[in-house]
Amino acid sequence: MAETKREIERKYEATARTKLPDLARVAGVASAVDRGVTELDAVYYDTPDLRLAADSLTLRRRTGGDDEGWHLKFPVASGIRDEIRAPLSESLPKPLAGLIRSRTRTEDVVPVVRLRSSRSVRHLVDGAGALLAEVSVDTVHAERLPKGPDTSWTEIEVELADDADPEILDAVEKRLKKAGIDASTSSSKVARALAETGTPAPEVPDESPGNGNGDGDDTAGERVLAYVREQVEALVALDPAVRRDLPDSVHQMRVACRRLRSAFKSYRKVLDRTATDPLGDELKWLAGELGFARDQEVLHERLRARLDEIPRTLALGPVRARLRIWNHAHSGGARRKALAALDSARHLALLDALDALLADPPLLKAAHDAPEPVLAAAVLKDYDRLATRVDHALALHPGHDRDLAMHEARKAAKRARYAAEAARPSLGKPAKRFAKRVKAVQSLLGDHQDSVVARGALRDLGVQAHAAGESAFTWGLLHGQEEAAGAAREREFPEVWAKASAPELRAALTP
Repeated sequence: MAETKREIERKYEATARTKLPDLARVAGVASAVDRGVTELDAVYYDTPDLRLAADSLTLRRRTGGDDEGWHLKFPVASGIRDEIRAPLSESLPKPLAGLIRSRTRTEDVVPVVRLRSSRSVRHLVDGAGALLAEVSVDTVHAERLPKGPDTSWTEIEVELADDADPEILDAVEKRLKKAGIDASTSSSKVARALAETGTPAPEVPDESPGNGNGDGDDTAGERVLAYVREQVEALVALDPAVRRDLPDSVHQMRVACRRLRSAFKSYRKVLDRTATDPLGDELKWLAGELGFARDQEVLHERLRARLDEIPRTLALGPVRARLRIWNHAHSGGARRKALAALDSARHLALLDALDALLADPPLLKAAHDAPEPVLAAAVLKDYDRLATRVDHALALHPGHDRDLAMHEARKAAKRARYAAEAARPSLGKPAKRFAKRVKAVQSLLGDHQDSVVARGALRDLGVQAHAAGESAFTWGLLHGQEEAAGAAREREFPEVWAKASAPELRAALTP
């Protein structure tokens, strides 16, 4: 079973002659306890073209020390990484293989570097003997695999202890700098080993508009592709986050799918739809597979909040137990369904197809034009589509048909908002204001749709309670509250829409 540890550390340059200063004199440190020398032997794995290193991920199998085993590290911020550990085994454990699959795809990982380190360790402890930080002086010998050059160096690592105050790292660094010891310029041992053995990790190309990688000038095509690339990178990065069940990861991955689909639809005069429509269909599939878990989570939280708001005297029967049973029945397979989608060949084929589109984009004539008029026209077209759907919804009487029409308007609002966000680098503040106003429309319509879905769930809960011989009163009460909430959103809708449809907002976007 893999476990995760948040690693917060800083690295410093050293030589064989470097002497550590007296770290017991660091503020807050009572003593520096010598923990002896440990011999470590680590083999680092990557694809032959170093895809993990390109994204600053490291995968190793290490023996020696008290944490020997497989380690996979994901960057979180400068000097902060999440280390996922698995027990020592001959082959790569399946949980770790899944976490790198969005990068490796169908490629096998192979040994690329072997690091043998002699680690001299000191523990910095406070007056009560609690560990504050671990300071290690590593003498490293690196060998490029299978049969490549080798290199050696010495470095110092200072790693924060679990639950310790990060300010101790600043205090230690101040002491080290006074002793003439400077921060390392390398982000990790494997990155340094790759660089010093002649094959550094690939650099991520600068794909920003106007950098010379596209038409040579800032064009509509470059702006749209920059946005598409950003969403594709998000899909790849969020894959392991979803597998790790990190907060909001499923939602963010679905948003990346929707933004890509919207970009392909909104900017059909820039990217050939014969190439993007099939991708849009696959993105819709992926978002749908991920959606079961997220939609059930949102619905359950809404119903639980409703229960929390009513007086206890109105909660008749085992309502909370009934809600738990219902939620378990509906969410049990949702996560398995999402993970199955991520593990599927269909998902990997989608990622490969998106990479292929970025490598050889199907640009149309408008893609070579200046971005402002092309992108503004696309945003306004989506705005007109939204306005048509809103007018249709407002013309209907309250009820099922209006509920459906408002849901369709919500989807149109989302598409118009994403189009404006993609155009913001070109259109500036007008696109920002437009996206903000349309987001308000989207949010209101989203809350309305949530009330519609909640009413259906509450009816089911009432039926189940009645069939089990329980009182259905509370579920009917909550159903009435959701009806009132939906009606309130409908009353607010014209005013919110009026702000988004203000003539000056449209005029600001008009080329």
